[in-house]
Amino acid sequence: MKFFLDSADLGEIRRYAEMGLLDGITTNPSLVAKTGKSREEVIAAICEIVDGPISAEVIAVDRKEMVAEGMRLAQIHKNVTVKVPLTPDGLAACRDLARNHVKVNVTLCFSPVQALLAAKAGATFISPFIGRLDDIGMTGLELIADIREIYDNYGFPTEILVASIRSPDHVRVAAKIGADVATVPPAVMGQLIKHPLTDLGLEKFLADHRAAGKAR
Repeated sequence: MKFFLDSADLGEIRRYAEMGLLDGITTNPSLVAKTGKSREEVIAAICEIVDGPISAEVIAVDRKEMVAEGMRLAQIHKNVTVKVPLTPDGLAACRDLARNHVKVNVTLCFSPVQALLAAKAGATFISPFIGRLDDIGMTGLELIADIREIYDNYGFPTEILVASIRSPDHVRVAAKIGADVATVPPAVMGQLIKHPLTDLGLEKFLADHRAAGKAR
């Protein structure tokens, strides 16, 4: 499974990139706004840190405007993936951008048939939001299983990018299902690394080392 960080925080991105954990980055207007910098400036900076797909989301909602904005974003760096919403105009824009050899991440997916349509439109990535489905009493990970089965049935190359991840268990189950990518917020990425037994084990090793030193 590939790991993307869902963040526009350059410090957090550098931290996990230096561990060798990041295959890409996803951003959105809300994350970029927190930096106080322009979207273009933030995306360019991220592309210098992570050599992988960097999702930059369009603000436009009209097909032609989305395509024009997406083409401008794609000129920032070869790794930019243009993020469009799963709407009629978004699907049409996806097709237009894909025909111009621009990678596209179709976002805000909440059903298997939406994912099927995005794949037919030429999406590079589909982003199902599993946490938001959980919030309304559904089981978001069932959506991932359904999309995996549909894509495998027909050989679609579109990668399943699991989004709205809320816990390490979301990552665990998505990996077992066979999702291609998990885009993880920094807080959850930290939880993936930590385990209380790891901390206790390290503490014991260090205590034993100190005790052995005193015995000499």
